[in-house]
Amino acid sequence: MENFELLKALFLGLIEGLTEFLPISSTGHLILFGHLIDFHSDSGRVFEVVIQLGAILAVCWLYRQKIIELIRGFFSGDVAARRFAINVLVAFIPAVVIGVLAVDFIKQVLFSPLVVAFALIIGGFIIFAVEARNFEPKTIEATDITLKQAILVGFAQCLAMIPGTSRSGATIIGGMLSGLSRKAATEFSFFLAMPTMLGAATYDLIRNADVLTSDNLINISVGFVAAFIAALLVVKALVKFVEKHTLRVFAWYRVVLGIILLFVFL
Repeated sequence: MENFELLKALFLGLIEGLTEFLPISSTGHLILFGHLIDFHSDSGRVFEVVIQLGAILAVCWLYRQKIIELIRGFFSGDVAARRFAINVLVAFIPAVVIGVLAVDFIKQVLFSPLVVAFALIIGGFIIFAVEARNFEPKTIEATDITLKQAILVGFAQCLAMIPGTSRSGATIIGGMLSGLSRKAATEFSFFLAMPTMLGAATYDLIRNADVLTSDNLINISVGFVAAFIAALLVVKALVKFVEKHTLRVFAWYRVVLGIILLFVFL
């Protein structure tokens, strides 16, 4: 039985790593597959949050050189590096405020397969609508993002608190609507994910420390490693993909999956 639970944790870790940075909602997939395979880690869903650390550490590893350059530039007085760091921080603040105020409501009321299904469908149609605009981006590189664009992306990220919306989807689409190119919006989404997901995981660990057991820690460790490896494969592939293609394939995936889920759960 314990080995079977570890296999479930491994499976969900792979799902997390493969979906976290795609605009298809990793949280939504974790909720849905968790229901389907009857996986329950703990009442606070700390498993789902902490294994996201594996995915975000994969991004940190892939962008380690860029991160080091930005840190060095920030402390050496590089204006561009400081501006970018401030923009990431500004974009991060809305999620902190709204997340702390609404975390209990979100987890108790919104974490359900039906919410995920509707959010997937609505998000898919939003992607279709944005891609149909055929706009010319004002900002080509993520490091050139303006303060106004960062604020807009930050508020867009808050929509991802609704399971099924997708944090990466909300920030990428929010970035595109603010004038970022797909590539710039995608890369800024990665950088914004670092403080957002690290903060969420730390906050949930503190809140749920009393429900962690040795069995939970083992499951989390397995899921963590699986998410890290899977995310390594996805991140760079996604950046290359969005440079040459639209996001419509993800919109179709969201709508079809959402409709299937409505039939299944209704």
